[in-house]
Amino acid sequence: MPADVKPYRHRFPRSIIQHAVWLYHRFTLSYRDIEELLFQRGIQVSHETIRDWCDKFSPNLSKELRKREPRRGSRWHLDEVCVKIKGVKHWLWRAVDEHGAVLDVLLQEHRDTEAAKTFFATLLSAYETPTVIHTDKLGSYGAAIRDLHELHDVEHREVISTARCNNLIEQSHRPTRNQERSQKGFKTIKKAQKFLDLHARTSNLHQHTRTTVTAETRRNNQRTAFQTWNEAVLLAA
Repeated sequence: MPADVKPYRHRFPRSIIQHAVWLYHRFTLSYRDIEELLFQRGIQVSHETIRDWCDKFSPNLSKELRKREPRRGSRWHLDEVCVKIKGVKHWLWRAVDEHGAVLDVLLQEHRDTEAAKTFFATLLSAYETPTVIHTDKLGSYGAAIRDLHELHDVEHREVISTARCNNLIEQSHRPTRNQERSQKGFKTIKKAQKFLDLHARTSNLHQHTRTTVTAETRRNNQRTAFQTWNEAVLLAA
C-alpha cells in the first residue's frame, strides 16, 4: 500500500504519521517539539494526536522491526536500572549483545530471582542460547541461571559495574535516561513498555549510522535503516 494512503480512521496519510513516530523515537524530542516541526512544514496536528499515533502504532512497528533485525551475537550483557513511575520504583531490565545491539528490555516491579527468570525466559523465547552471560554482582542473576535448565552450560561472568567492566550495557541505558528526562518520567508501566520496545528497535536500526566510518559508508547505512523502517511501516500502519 502506498505511503500516502490514510490508515483507517485517520485523516493524515501514513507518510506523516510514520515520520512523527520516527522523530519521537529517533531523537530526544517531546510531542510538542514534533508538533512544531510538522507545523513548520505546513502540517497542523496537535501533540495529543502525535501521542495517540505513538501509542497506537508502536507495538506493531516494534514487531516488524524485530523481524528484520540480523542474527544477534552469542555473548549477552545484562543490567537493570531503577525507573520511577508515579514515584514508585520499578526496574528496567536490559540485555545487549557483544556488538551493543539491544536484545530486549523489560520493565518489572522487582529485581529478585523471579524477575530475573522472567527476563531470561523472554530472551530465550526470541534468541538462541548464549555462550556467555555478563552480569553485575546482583545475586538474582546467578540464582535464575541455576534454576533454568537451558542456561546450565552457559558461562556466567560477574563484573563490577562501577569499574565500567560492563560498559556496553551501561552505555545502552543512556538514550533511555535522556528520553525519560524529556518526558519528565514515565506515567504507566504499559505505556512505558510500549515506548521502550520501539525505542530499542529504533536504536538498533540506526546503530551504525553515527560511527567513525567514511561518509559514504555512513550514508549507505542510513539508507538501509530508512528502507527497513519504511518496509516495517507498510505492514504496521
